[in-house]
Amino acid sequence: MEKVLDISVSQIVEEFSTYLPNSPSSNYSLFSKTFIHSHGLDLFACSISWFLVDIVFYSSNLFQSQIYKRYLSNSHNVNAFQEAFEVAKIQAIIAICSTIPGYFATMYFIDRIGRVKIQIMGFFFMAISLLAIGIPYYSYWNNNTNIGFMFLYGLTFFFSNFGPNTTTFIVPAELFPARFRTTCHGISGAVGKLGAIIGSIGFLWASHNKKDEGIGMTASLILLAGVCVVGMITTYFFTSETMGKSLEENENIGINEDHQNEIVGGRA
Repeated sequence: MEKVLDISVSQIVEEFSTYLPNSPSSNYSLFSKTFIHSHGLDLFACSISWFLVDIVFYSSNLFQSQIYKRYLSNSHNVNAFQEAFEVAKIQAIIAICSTIPGYFATMYFIDRIGRVKIQIMGFFFMAISLLAIGIPYYSYWNNNTNIGFMFLYGLTFFFSNFGPNTTTFIVPAELFPARFRTTCHGISGAVGKLGAIIGSIGFLWASHNKKDEGIGMTASLILLAGVCVVGMITTYFFTSETMGKSLEENENIGINEDHQNEIVGGRA
C-alpha cells in the first residue's frame, strides 16, 4: 500500500472514521448484531446468487458430455488422443464464441447499466436459452439441427458470463467493510461451491432417462431454467447496486442508516 499510494502506512486511515465523524465505533465483529443488521442481507444476497448460478453453470458444463457423445459417435476407430483432441476443440470453440465474449461484454457494460441489471438480465436469458434447448431437446438430434442447438447452448454461457457468473464475483468485493471483505467474499464463494456440488451430482442423476434413475434431459434443463428464474427474483429483491459508489459508501450504507435512526430516536 505504501508503494501504491506513495505514503506511509501510518498516514492511511482505514474504514469510515473520517467519512462519518459522528458514527458509532467501527470495531464490531463479524458475528455481531451490528454486522447482521447492516450487512447480513447483503451477505445472504451474494451467497444465494452465487449458489444458484453455480448450480446452473456447473450443470451446463457437465452437459457438454452429451454433446461430445453426439459428435464423436460418428467417428470410428478413434483413439484416446484423437478423442481428447476433438473434445478440446469443441470446448475451445464454445469458449471463444460464448464464454470469453460474455466476459468482455460485462467489462464494457458493468459501469454503464449496473451490476444488478446485468445479473437479472443474465439469469433471464439463461432461463430462456435453457427452455429453448430443453423443451425440444430430443428433436434437435433427431432432425440433425445441431447448429441451432449449439447456438442456444452457447448463449447460456454468454449470458452466464455477461451476467451472474461475473457479477457474483464482483459484488461481494464491493459491498462489505474492508476488514470483512475477503471473509464475506469467501463465504459467498463457499456457498456457491455448495451449489456447484449440488448441481453436478444432481444433474448426473437427473439427466438419466431410465426408469427410477432420473427425470431425463428435458426435465433437467427445464429445472435449471427454474433455478435461473429464482436467481432473477432473489437478485431483484435482495441484491444491492454498487455502481457509481465508492467502497466507503457501499460499506457504510447500513451503518449510516443505524446512525440516523439513533439520532432520530434520541431526538424523539
